[in-house]
Amino acid sequence: MKKILINFIKFYQRFISPAFPSSCRYYPTCSHYSIEAIEKYGVLKGSVKAIWRILRCNPFSKGGIDKP
Repeated sequence: MKKILINFIKFYQRFISPAFPSSCRYYPTCSHYSIEAIEKYGVLKGSVKAIWRILRCNPFSKGGIDKP
């Protein structure tokens, strides 16, 4: 399950993300953060952390460096 989810994110990074302008306010980007979180914490907890990160990435956030 972990590999499937990571491969889906990599597919998004390679084919879907380049079609949109870069707008992530954090480093690493939200998709890289998601991969790192899933690898470090597993599918369930890593996915929850990734979703929370995506929800925080908005125009009102100051952004910055955020490691999983």
